[in-house]
Formats: sequence, C-alpha cells, structure tokens
Amino acid sequence: MAVAFVDGMLAGLRHAGQATEPLLERAHIPAEVLSDASARVPIDRYAELYNLINHELDDEGFGLFSVPLRAGTFEFLCRSIITAPTLAGAIERSIRFLRLVLPDFAVRLDSRQELAYLVITEARPLHIGRVFAFEWLLRLLHGLFSWLVGRGIVLDSVAFPYPRPEHADDYALIYTAHSIFDAEKLTATFAANLLELPIRRDETALQTFLDGAPGKLTTLYRRDREMVLRVRRALRDALPVPKALAEVACALHISPRTLHRRLEEEGSSFQAVKDALRRDVAINSLAKSGRPVAQIAADLGFADTAAFYRAFLRWTGMAPAHYRRRLQAAGGGVSGRGHDASGPP
Repeated sequence: MAVAFVDGMLAGLRHAGQATEPLLERAHIPAEVLSDASARVPIDRYAELYNLINHELDDEGFGLFSVPLRAGTFEFLCRSIITAPTLAGAIERSIRFLRLVLPDFAVRLDSRQELAYLVITEARPLHIGRVFAFEWLLRLLHGLFSWLVGRGIVLDSVAFPYPRPEHADDYALIYTAHSIFDAEKLTATFAANLLELPIRRDETALQTFLDGAPGKLTTLYRRDREMVLRVRRALRDALPVPKALAEVACALHISPRTLHRRLEEEGSSFQAVKDALRRDVAINSLAKSGRPVAQIAADLGFADTAAFYRAFLRWTGMAPAHYRRRLQAAGGGVSGRGHDASGPP
C-alpha cells in the first residue's frame, strides 16, 4: 500500500493536533516511512491503522468531514442495504443513508444505455485530506458493493476530481487501470447490467464480515497480495500457453498444496487469479488496440473464440465486441481525457 494512503488517513488526526506516532506504533508502522514517498505499507497493517484511527477519534470518517461518522456508522450502512434485492437497490439505499450522515459529499447513481455511473461530488469544500476523502469513499462503496454481490465489480474507468497524485499507480490495484484525472467530479463507470445482480449476503455472512470492518474492506478485492501477484506474473509470462496450478507451483518452487493454501489465505484461488489476469488483459486489448476478438482470444490461450466469448460474458456481463463498442461510445476508451471520457455530461 502506498504510504500516501497512510498519510491521508492521518490528516484528520494532525488537524486536530493529536499525535500520530502512538497509533502508528500500535499498527507496527515505522513513523519514518511517512517521509519516504516511495515507501509501502503492508495491507494488514494499513487495515489495522484504519480501525485504530476510527476508534481513537470515534469517527469512521477519520476526522476529515464537517460531521463525524460515529463508530457504528458503517455497520448501520451495511444493515440498511443487505436486505435490498439487487445491487441497484443497495446502491440507492446507500445514497440515501450517506445523504443523512455525510453532508460533505453528494452521491448519485446515473445510467445511460448500457453504462452506469456512480457519481460523487463535493457538496461542501473539503479542507482536510481532500484527495484521500474521495479515495476512501469510492473504496468503501466499491468494496462493500462487491462483497454484497459476491464478486469484484469491474470498474471500466474512474474520473477523479484532482490532479494525478504520485501514488496513482496504486489505483490500478484498487479501482481500475483506466483512471482519468482533473475531472469536474468523481465518476466511476461500470456495466449497467451489473445493477441487476442479486444480493448474495445474509445476516450470518454480515456478522462475519463486520469482524475487522471497516478497515477489513481495504484487504478485499485487491490484486496486490504477494502470492496473488507472483502467480499472476507467472501466468502472464507464460501467455498464450495456459499453465496448470501444479506447473505454476513448480515454477515458484513450492508444492501445489502450499500454493493453494497461500492463495486461500490471501482470499483468492488459482482460478480467480487466472480469470482476473485474462479479464484485465482482454479489457486492455479491447480498449487500446484494434486486434480482432479471435486474436485476443488466442493471445490469452483460449482454445477457441467461443470459449473466450463465454468467459468474457461471465466477467463483464456482455460480449467482447459489444464491450469494445461501448468503450468507443463512451469516449474512445482510455485514450480520452477529462470527465467526458468516463461519464455523462
């Protein structure tokens, strides 16, 4: 995790004149890393610091907003949306909830043809940790919605309302590789048909989920875990030849059983890593190249175009050619700049 995210979390504490070193020490994060912009912090320590700050301030908004989000706010958000029938219903309930507790932001859900837009605007000037405030709220909502439907929601692109920060490379791991900056408002774009996904979590699952939340959200649906990254690199280097788990384990000098266990500990699986890699490469190829779908399928090691078609449909909810046309209609894919490339006017 880029140290800039840690710095953003601490902005409210500093503004309140409180010492940050004790909490950093309790989270086992050396205070000196804050002076090194290139430093990184293990995700589990970041999650621990997240919860420590929330507890210290009795504010799940880190002291960044005009009204504190008292401890328990996230739990009540979860309880207010878990009974929604679909993702669309959960998002709309979230928007109403946030309107009551977080007046500094205005959140809305728009849709146009085959695209959905989660839009976050600054209702009041954010004077403390503005960049982190936007990063935090999008991460909170994206992680929560992904958990509710039991799958990582693919964000086609996100426009951020500030200049590109030095730690923007991490955005590909947290949100999407297709990030745009200097926009008028934050706009996260995804396939509209995902709004029809059913909510798959119940009260029992919520009880488990709330253990370690909300900091726990930072560890979910990310692609920067150590073994996940090593497996991903091994699979990427082997393309277009598909590799089995045993072959990757051999290349990494560990047993298949150990590889399976390590991936499970990181909340993933061999198939999930393989699917995520193929999905990301496929989306990038469709967005940035004019290669035929059949060639992309071959580049990814699929036996035939039909198999790639079925997989892509499972990943994104639509056919590859359809996805490419949608990117073009949305503003030329990732080549566009500014707000128009990622959302409605």
